[in-house]
Amino acid sequence: MHTLNDGTTLPAIGFGTYPLKGEECVTAVQSAIEAGYRLVDTAVNYGNEREVGEAIRRSGVPREELVVTSKLPGRAHAYDDAVASVRGSLEALGLDRIDLHLIHWPNPRVGRYADAYRALVDLRAEGLVRTVGVSNFTEEHLLRVIDATGVAPAVNQVELHPYFPQVGMRAVHERLGIRTESWSPLGKRQAPFDEPPVAEAAERHGVTPGQVILRWQLQLGNVPIPKSATPARQRQNLDVLGFELADDEVEAITALGRPDGRLFDGDPDTHEEM
Repeated sequence: MHTLNDGTTLPAIGFGTYPLKGEECVTAVQSAIEAGYRLVDTAVNYGNEREVGEAIRRSGVPREELVVTSKLPGRAHAYDDAVASVRGSLEALGLDRIDLHLIHWPNPRVGRYADAYRALVDLRAEGLVRTVGVSNFTEEHLLRVIDATGVAPAVNQVELHPYFPQVGMRAVHERLGIRTESWSPLGKRQAPFDEPPVAEAAERHGVTPGQVILRWQLQLGNVPIPKSATPARQRQNLDVLGFELADDEVEAITALGRPDGRLFDGDPDTHEEM
């Protein structure tokens, strides 16, 4: 469990829901909660907030035990639109509070992300949002919202995996007191399971390569949010607290980083997200 800069807490590992939809999403999220996940990540643009809310209700786990994350879409960066979007997410989820609400992308060419962030800060004061954060923000974007509101985001959710370890952004987050969350924490279509630093560590510790990577994430202080619809894999991804990587193992995995390692083919400074 991590204590964030606003005094709230965040579980060490979460459950991602993209691109799950329909009954598959409900079943997968319910299974994940029953397996022990207490952080569930969704977004307006995933189109599955209603399913996530239904899974939460079916799970029977007390609401106060869960941390539910959603994200503001690019089309809702104007202040009033941001407020309306959050209220729409609350209705879709069937909740009276969203625990962590993020701006999904900065959309800097539109240039309204500071207005959207101000809306989230005001909604926090109203109690509709517990913690405010961002996603895919660069240092420049982070400094702008801090300057505009005096409130540092509690979280920045960014692409982060062994091929793209985000050394520079993690240093920025450390300096600003922001917790790093990792989307695509295993690398997805180019998962480095066969890379010697990963495969050899898995053999030494008697775990899977995926567990090694998630443990690497935890030891860097990141909050990974892996997604799996398979109950056995969900449990496996969560079972990463029973071993510890040596410092040289962590360093060797981080050293897998490479210039072409991003899964997202673009730059947050130019990307437009609707």
